[in-house]
Amino acid sequence: MKLHYLLFMLLPLLYSEVRAQDPIFTQFFMVPEALNPAVTGLVNTWSAGIIHRRQWPDANRQIDTQFGYFNNMVALPTGKYSTNYDENTIGLGCTILNNHEEFTGYNYSQFNAVISYRVELDYDWSLRFGLETGYGKKNYNFKNLLLEDQININDETISGESIDPDVLNYSNTIDFLDVSAGLLLVNENLWLGAAFKHLNRPDISFKENGNVPLDLFLTVHGGYYLGAADSPFMDSLGSPDLLITANYMRQSQYNRLDIAGIFQFSRFSFGVAAVTNPERRSSNSHLLTSVNPIATFNFGEFTFGYSYDANTTKFGNSQGVHELSLTWQSSRNCDKCDNYKVKLKRNGVNGYQKTW
Repeated sequence: MKLHYLLFMLLPLLYSEVRAQDPIFTQFFMVPEALNPAVTGLVNTWSAGIIHRRQWPDANRQIDTQFGYFNNMVALPTGKYSTNYDENTIGLGCTILNNHEEFTGYNYSQFNAVISYRVELDYDWSLRFGLETGYGKKNYNFKNLLLEDQININDETISGESIDPDVLNYSNTIDFLDVSAGLLLVNENLWLGAAFKHLNRPDISFKENGNVPLDLFLTVHGGYYLGAADSPFMDSLGSPDLLITANYMRQSQYNRLDIAGIFQFSRFSFGVAAVTNPERRSSNSHLLTSVNPIATFNFGEFTFGYSYDANTTKFGNSQGVHELSLTWQSSRNCDKCDNYKVKLKRNGVNGYQKTW
């Protein structure tokens, strides 16, 4: 009984600190739309994807996160009555996010509309700008709390709602408008990007007349493709490419740096990512927090991905983190449609399957 009451008293601290952190994904390179709105329309064809993340799979502690996106590039006409299309084009898309905690009943969902704009710097390089805005909702399910005044000691029954004034002053749901922006510098083998989320600092306080601005989320990311070495051994493996990618994230006092190396073959890829805590703000912090094997498999226009986060800290038996992803990229090719004229990534193949 006292434990439940103590938990309730600690909730303002817990929710203002922990719930302010954005959900993140180990397979960020498979669904970069979750990081940067400037990625929208990058592959210049219809593209969609979903990813599911389960953290701490124990039934009582599990945290589930899902993210999905859908986008395409749209060519802009050069004039009001012109049939010619400019090289500078826009990407349009939408994203949806859901995060649920089993133990607390907390749920966070968000739906966003996304637009990006591409500027060709020269034949090889382009600069992209992205803007994302949408509606978010946080549900804390305070009705699931069991407080002292709900327990009848005489007949060992549980009454209805609490009459505790603190409970009455808290709202179960929070609705807010959210705005994010990003940019991306890209060519066929290299990309560098950065994005800020929650630029408008929406109020996520669950207390009436409270004020808890959502912390800014910064991400800086990049990647580089290394071509296969010219050797009989590498030829026998199918001449894979090596993708080196990294993603630095910071929100309030939280920081994380992911570094990954992925070997990409024609039909599958595999690699490993290291998750680090570079700033180590306490004496108990670990520089390396997990080592995460990753594998993907291509089936025509679809790519399936799986990763497992193996904890390297003294946190205990967390049972790791599992992620499943599925992305789709249309293979449609129209030589007369500017919307589908793209620079081929490699080997003259129409379009390309992105891992970023």
